Amino acid sequence: MTVKQHYDQHLGNFYSWIAGDFNTQQQQFENFLKEQNIFPSSTKVAFDLGAGHGIQSVALAYLGFRVKAIDFNEQLLMELKAQANNLDVETVQADMRQFKEYISDTPELIICWGDTLTHLDSKADIYQLIQDISHTLPRGGKLLLSFRNYTNSLSGDNRFIHVKSDEQRIATCFLEYFTDYVRVTDLLYEKNGPTWVQKVSSYNKVIINPEEVRQEIQNNGLRLLHCDTLNGMIRIIADK
Repeated sequence: MTVKQHYDQHLGNFYSWIAGDFNTQQQQFENFLKEQNIFPSSTKVAFDLGAGHGIQSVALAYLGFRVKAIDFNEQLLMELKAQANNLDVETVQADMRQFKEYISDTPELIICWGDTLTHLDSKADIYQLIQDISHTLPRGGKLLLSFRNYTNSLSGDNRFIHVKSDEQRIATCFLEYFTDYVRVTDLLYEKNGPTWVQKVSSYNKVIINPEEVRQEIQNNGLRLLHCDTLNGMIRIIADK
């Protein structure tokens, strides 16, 4: 199953529930942007690639950016629209790799946050996206990336991960490691009256070393400003 099919038919239906309280997550990302001195300065245009249900897009809009939020999942974009309300956020349902087709004003900031980067088909796709972003950004423009590092593979029972649960739902996932990718199987159990109904779907995520990403960023003429790890997520800021 492709990543888009996985989201359209399965994960998109409960993704925002897994993500947790929207306002809390949005405020945390907004605080991170402020700490890193990420504010509008020139065109005020920001592209949010793989925007999901809008945690990053809304935070950017609150700081004064004009946001173009790109995602391939219609349901998540509908949720984003509801969260953005009257903020300056435009949604585009498309493959984020084609973001250049939707540029009207040059973006001074492009972000690809969460674990979105690993949803691409291959390392080559990741490298091409970084190259396209570098060519798009103006002098002084910034790139924000985050992704999960899957290079240290889990084994045995550690591959079974509890994601979230409440009285009506239980979400778990199972990881299978291969040379270039990890297969993620998302399992959802939902209460239906006295019984539990299981729903299952799998998709692949690219395994890429953080150093490879940092090197590719620099190879494309971008300067690394910040790199850290939070809750297993690599976070990178670069400028041109």
